[in-house]
Order: sequence, then C-alpha cells, then structure tokens
Amino acid sequence: SFDRGTLDRLDDFATGEYVGSLHYFKGQTLTLIYHKDSFLEMKDSKLPGDKGLVLKSRAKHHAISGLLLRPFVFNTKPLIVQYEVNFQTGIDCGGAYVKLLSQTPELDLDQFVDKTPYTIMFGPDKCGEDYKLHFIFRHKNPKTGEFEEKHAKKPDSDLRTYYTDKKTHLYTLVLNPDNSFEVLIDQTVVNSGNLLNDMTPAVNPPAEIEDPNDQKPEDWDERPKIQDPDAVKPEDWDEDAPAKVQDEEAVKPDGWLDDEPEYIGDPDALKPEDWDEDMDGEWEAPQVSNPACESAPGCGKWERPMIDNPNYKGKWKPPMIDNPNYQGVWKPRKISNPDFFEDLHPFRMSSFSAVGLELWSMSSDIFFDNFFITDDRNVAERWAEDGWGLKKAAEGAAEPGLMSQMVSAAEERPWLWVIYVLTVALPLILIFVFCCTGKKKPAAAEYKKTDEPQPDVKAETEEEEAKEEEPQGMKTELLLAILASTWHGPNNFFGG
Repeated sequence: SFDRGTLDRLDDFATGEYVGSLHYFKGQTLTLIYHKDSFLEMKDSKLPGDKGLVLKSRAKHHAISGLLLRPFVFNTKPLIVQYEVNFQTGIDCGGAYVKLLSQTPELDLDQFVDKTPYTIMFGPDKCGEDYKLHFIFRHKNPKTGEFEEKHAKKPDSDLRTYYTDKKTHLYTLVLNPDNSFEVLIDQTVVNSGNLLNDMTPAVNPPAEIEDPNDQKPEDWDERPKIQDPDAVKPEDWDEDAPAKVQDEEAVKPDGWLDDEPEYIGDPDALKPEDWDEDMDGEWEAPQVSNPACESAPGCGKWERPMIDNPNYKGKWKPPMIDNPNYQGVWKPRKISNPDFFEDLHPFRMSSFSAVGLELWSMSSDIFFDNFFITDDRNVAERWAEDGWGLKKAAEGAAEPGLMSQMVSAAEERPWLWVIYVLTVALPLILIFVFCCTGKKKPAAAEYKKTDEPQPDVKAETEEEEAKEEEPQGMKTELLLAILASTWHGPNNFFGG
C-alpha cells in the first residue's frame, strides 16, 4: 500500500534522491527510475488521497523490489497473490507483472535485474494485439537441480477490455496444495487448471522417448499406393489430342461486321501542340471502341469459339493400387527416457522472500497498488473489498449516463445506430397499425341473410359502435403493456 507516499515495507530500499540504486542491465548502467515522486494519485482519481506506485517513464527499463515480512514456504496452505493495475493512458507494448523472488543466499535486492531468480511471475503483459496474462513458475529438476520455466495455458477469455478501459483491475493468482490453480481478474476466474496437466512444457518428462540412434532401414517401404506395374496403355489412347477444339456447329451471327475493326482511333483527339515527331515519333490518336460495333453482334474476323475436346484424355498414367510391400510410416523405436522423473507435487516449489517489479514498457503512467500475499483466501477477499472494491464503486459512480454510454458504444460500433432507430420506430409503427388502420364492418353484415324483414338497425348500430370503442382501447393498452415488458433499455444490446 502506498497511501502514505512511501514504500511502507519497502522503505529500507529507499536511498537518497531515488528509490533504488545503480543497476547493471545487459551491459549498461541503469539508474532506477522510481523517484519518490512516483507515489502519486491516479490522474483521474475518484478517491482523494489514494496513492499508488506509478511507472512514469516510457521506453525504459524499470525495477523495484522489497523483502517480505517472512519467506513464503510452500507446504500445506495455498498461496494467494493479488495486486491492482491501472493502465491510465492505455498500453501499447509493455508489462505490468510481478515477480516473487526466490529465497537464496545470493539474493541482493540492490542488484535486482531480469536475471534475478524468481519462483513465480504473474500479471498482465501486452504488445501489439497480443494480450497476455502470465502465470509462470520455475520448476526445479530433481535429477539435475536445474530450473525450467513452466507457462500456464493461455486464457480463453478476451482480455482486451482490461487493458484498454483505463479502469483499475484486480489481478489474483491462487495456487493450492493439490496442484490446482486459478487466475482471476476482478474476482472473476479467467483461467484455471492443474500444474501437472496444464503447463508448457510439462512438469514431468515422458517415461519413454524415441531412440535418437535408431535409423530407418534402407528397404523400408512407406508408400501406401503404387502404380500398377501390370497396367498397359490402351491402343486408342491419344496423348496428343488437344484439350480444346473449335466448335464446328457454331455459326457466325447475322449482322457480324467482318470489315469493321473493334477499336478505332479517336476521331475527336488532337495532336498536342508540343508533340515533336523527331523526339516522340509519329503521333497516333488513342484507340476507342468502334461506335459501329455497338449495335452489331461483333466486329472483325469471326472465329469459331473453343470448346472442350470430348476425345481429350491427356497423358496416360498407370492406375494406383495398394502397395503389397507397404510397411507403414517408420518411427524410431521407443527407449526409456534417461532423464525421466516424476514430481507429483510441483506445488512445493522454491520458497520466496521478496516481491519485485522488473519491467520494460513503451507506455507511461502505469498505476500499481495494494500488493497482497497470503495463505488465507478469505483474508485476500476482504482486503480486495476494502481496497479495490472502493475504487470499483467510485469509478462506477463516476461513469457517464445511459445516453452517453449509448452514443460512445455507437461510435465504436456504428451498426448500433440501426438498432437504436428500430428500437424507437418499431413500437410507434406497431401502435399506428394496430390502432389507426382497422376497418369497420357494415352494419348489415351483422345480420344473417334470411327472408324475414330486417328491423331498423340505426339505434343498434350506434350501440355496437360504442361497444367496439371499449375493446379497441383495451387492445391499445394491451399492446403498450407487451412492448413495455419486452423493452429493458439499450443494455439488451450490450450484454447486460
């Protein structure tokens, strides 16, 4: 937490004017970028006094770290890591991930660089249109003692909104002793799996591998089909016959102008005044379509059209048959993997004793806040409600009204204007059609055709018309009720 404008638990890391020291990064001396002025409120903060750690510089390397109160040891309790990020100006290319630094005798936070050993790396990263949410842990090979990075599968969820909406988002990683894991954004699971089954490369190598010294025999036949060696080309097979021939049944259309060219020189064209025949050659008018051909079926020399040759067979090839000597696709034989091991508890990874940010970004003003590491998920959720929950509520209260949201959405997706127009116009059209276009039946149509004399119907007709007005009004009210019940506002078009 950075609300006091200091590093709190990272205070021991603050020296002099800058928070940090000189680092050697890829052969170049790097001054740590986090100044004491890096502890700021968000540019558009909705909570006065709520400060965070802000990455101010773009196109530079950044690093900052601090020791935990005590090392985290992976045993029988879960690990929960969560923190808040706000890409205040969006994100073009860069990361906002956190590293949990491994507990080793060599760990020196004054020399924290990209090569410093870590146990877990977790958090958002983006470059171009590739939106990532890293969860990487370094697994120790029990046979060789070497470490190898294991990457979680890519989330199925679309992460674009979290990187572009300029809101504060809560990133949470949950690791359980049964090797299961969950990755959450804003307390919603976006990725989950098991350390044994859903990491690349796999934690445990295969028990058997292909023998690298095995070689395919020279006489191994992998061809499933071969040409029939007994097939003979038919005597009437003509390989020289053309694929296309002239249509002998075609007849020149009446009115075809054989003596008229299809194109002629433009009679209205004039030779440019600066045309130099010595330099430019003899001037010729540009070609235009012959107006005499516009009313004729064609001009110029008539030729019969080409059609497919019914006798064309092409080059003869023997038919394909099953290969009697087919042995299948050759594969090297399997042997026991000399590097095989089985670690059924990858959760028991290396302890870590510090947390750090080691980043490079082409975007500035990335806001970090409320880093929290615990083994109690309930405590983490309460911490989230007291921190990120307040930001979420404040940002939600400051969001624009319904009309502004509708206009903004339509600017991004112009087709929504069609939905808006139909949503307003359709009920009005239905009301008009339902209420104003009904036809009255003739009064006499109410009577059956009989031979009996009909009474004077004027009074009765007036009564019937009065009765008809009442159900018509009821129909109108019913239609409005139906429309109201089916209309829940423009949120229907935004998934909520």
